[in-house]
Formats: sequence, C-alpha cells, structure tokens
Amino acid sequence: MRILAIDTALAATSACVFEAGAEAPEAADSIAMERGHSEALLPLIARVMAEAEGGFSRLSRVAVTVGPGSFTGLRIGIAAARAIGLAWQIPVVGVSTLAALAAPLIIEKQPGLVVAAIDAHHGNIYLAAFGADGHTLVLPRLVALRDAMRILDAGPLRLVGSGAPMLAIEAAAAGREVRLIDEAIAPDIFWVAKLGLLADPQNSPARPLYLKAPDVKTPARQPVIFTP
Repeated sequence: MRILAIDTALAATSACVFEAGAEAPEAADSIAMERGHSEALLPLIARVMAEAEGGFSRLSRVAVTVGPGSFTGLRIGIAAARAIGLAWQIPVVGVSTLAALAAPLIIEKQPGLVVAAIDAHHGNIYLAAFGADGHTLVLPRLVALRDAMRILDAGPLRLVGSGAPMLAIEAAAAGREVRLIDEAIAPDIFWVAKLGLLADPQNSPARPLYLKAPDVKTPARQPVIFTP
C-alpha cells in the first residue's frame, strides 16, 4: 500500500509518500511555519509527488492530521486531502496529531506513560496519554495546565510536544518522575504516514478534531434601523 501523508495542523506544512514495509519515505518535504499553510501546501505536495515514482496514480490512500491544531491549518490540510482522495478515488483517513507525536516514543517500549502535549495558550494544553503497548489511556482533550496531573496515572511520564516543557514543570512540582523527550512543534510526517497505513477508513474519518472554540470571534450582527 502506498500513502500520501499531509500535515498542516501545527507549526509546519509537511507531506510525504510512503510505501508500506519501507524503512523511510520515498519523498518528503517539511517547512516550519506559524502561518501561510494555505500558500505553501499545494506547491509542497506538487514537489513531493514529482519525486515519487508514478505520482498520484500509484497512491492507495491519503492520510491527514485532523487535530488538535489550528482551525485554519486543519481546514487547509483536510480540504486538500479530501480533494486528492476524490480526484483519484482513494480512501482518506484522519490521524490524531497527538498520536503522531507520541508514536516514536511508544515504539521504544520504555517504562512510563507516554504523554503528548501541545501548547494551547492561556495556560491550557491539548493532551493525550498512551500506555507502553500503544493503547490510548487518556483521550485527546483540552485541559488547564494546573489540572493535568489529576488525569494522568501514577508512575513515570515521558513527554513530547510543544506543551511538554510546561507539563514537565508541573509534573516535577507534583513529585512525579518525568523525562522531557522532545519539544517538537509538529509531528514527524513519517509517523503520520505510518499511522495512516494502520488506520481503518471506516473508523478514522478525515474530520477536524476541534477541542476548543476559535480564539477569534466574529462580531455580533448589529440591527439595521430604517428611518423614514
């Protein structure tokens, strides 16, 4: 099976083509960016597909990160993935951003809870926790940083993601054994592809996982007053 993976959920625009059983992507590109995903994504995909033998015609499915992440970034990536899937009549699957961050730690099979945390600003983090066997123990959620320790099982913690440094401070203050593994600002697109290959299209829809309301609110409509 051959997959195109796309990620625009966080502070990067990334894509790769990966063949099941291979040790590395056939073609990949990633650009770190806070904004500008919409302008960068399609040219980046075009470059990646130009390097992949057979191009789009050899793809078996598309995987895309569905969140948590920025509202704009998620919409851009999911729209592109759906469009490619529709054009080439192939399945499109969604991959959790937190699961993709945690995956490299899970396969190491080291003791401790693997916790992926993304800085959600204003004292909050997006968080999910996984056991050493890969099972999800804490589903993706938005929590206040000060409350995070209450929902994580006792024992050592292995942390990854942009919210990991803040969570490490909270864990240390609570007397927990903690290892800060990686402060990654975005998941490795290779792991988005690998999880996309494992995903069941029936149970992993390419639908955004929004865990909080938008930071920007549209202004309330003002009444229109007609004067004679």
